[in-house]
Amino acid sequence: MAGQLFALHCTAGVGAGAVGTGVTMHRTGTVGILQGVGIEALDYAGIAFTFGSTADIYRIACRRNTQMQKCIIGKKIGMTQLFDEKGNVVPVTVVEAGPCVVVQKKTIENDGYEAVQLGFGDVKVQRVNKPMQGHFAKADVAPKKVLKEFRFDDCATLNVGDIVKADTFAAGDKVDVIGTSKGKGTAGAIKRWNFSRLKESHGTGPVARHAGSLGACSDPSRVFKGKKLAGHLGSERVTIQNLDIVKVDAENNLIAIKGAIPGPRGGIVVLKDSVKNS
Repeated sequence: MAGQLFALHCTAGVGAGAVGTGVTMHRTGTVGILQGVGIEALDYAGIAFTFGSTADIYRIACRRNTQMQKCIIGKKIGMTQLFDEKGNVVPVTVVEAGPCVVVQKKTIENDGYEAVQLGFGDVKVQRVNKPMQGHFAKADVAPKKVLKEFRFDDCATLNVGDIVKADTFAAGDKVDVIGTSKGKGTAGAIKRWNFSRLKESHGTGPVARHAGSLGACSDPSRVFKGKKLAGHLGSERVTIQNLDIVKVDAENNLIAIKGAIPGPRGGIVVLKDSVKNS
């Protein structure tokens, strides 16, 4: 069994020091990959060694601490309000979720990892370049405007051409919403970093909204990196965690999410199961 690949499942407080000589361990999250010499299956100091094929062990070792069970691409429609069973007003954001088609499926044998590529939003063929036309033709699906790749916990349940719809989620589910925030152009230090302004009575001059001092003089004779100054604000990836799904309209591919989500109306968002409740 010399040179056989096997997986290592470590309990809390057990590290590489608990492994005997002749073993090299490469940690990957809570699961490690070992290359052992003359070691048989055993359970030592809370470490369970599991032997198996290289592909299966690699798939297990590459899993993240929190696995993604379900996910969908959507478009932000806008905000409205709903009433719950008690008559309370619930502010919600309506998202056109899907339908998303599986355009590509990546495997460990071909790509080194498992993932599924989903496409959302129809686009005219003449607006797609030839390499992407070939990509869609290979999957025998219509061209899509947005393509995103997801590493699900079990990619075997999805195949190329499958449709992911809004009914993937249900009312009461917790989701994380990923989007691109509204771009606000160049903003001053007060709007960008929540600085306080100076008084506008006596002695302030025309600097009530200025950022103030940038640092010392001859030492260090420069402005430190990361200094909070005026600059570009917004138009960046933002994730809002642990939001509640209030209602799902599977017929119209609509999902109502409690609260606000990033981005303008018409912006592309991604809904995935919450990492805090997985």
